[in-house]
Amino acid sequence: MKWTVTYSKKAEKQYKSLPCLVQDRLDLLAAEIELLGPARHNWKNYSKLEGRKRRHHCHIKSGRPTYVVIWEEVKDTVNLVEVIYAGTHEKARY
Repeated sequence: MKWTVTYSKKAEKQYKSLPCLVQDRLDLLAAEIELLGPARHNWKNYSKLEGRKRRHHCHIKSGRPTYVVIWEEVKDTVNLVEVIYAGTHEKARY
């Protein structure tokens, strides 16, 4: 089952400001989601966000600063995932 990964306008801007290494890791995460679906248990600190059935997050770079990605399965759409946040852990709104 193939998934489609899109980025919100905010996440697109955030992506462009990320360091190259972090962009590469986000690209890898997006490729895995496209092939294997939104549940990515193999990524560090992956979890479904509490109180949100369709929202997921994981850390794509540890250390200081730690970078996280939050993505959401789009309701009423088949196999569509939208990245809604890509940035530092400190600024993430869970």
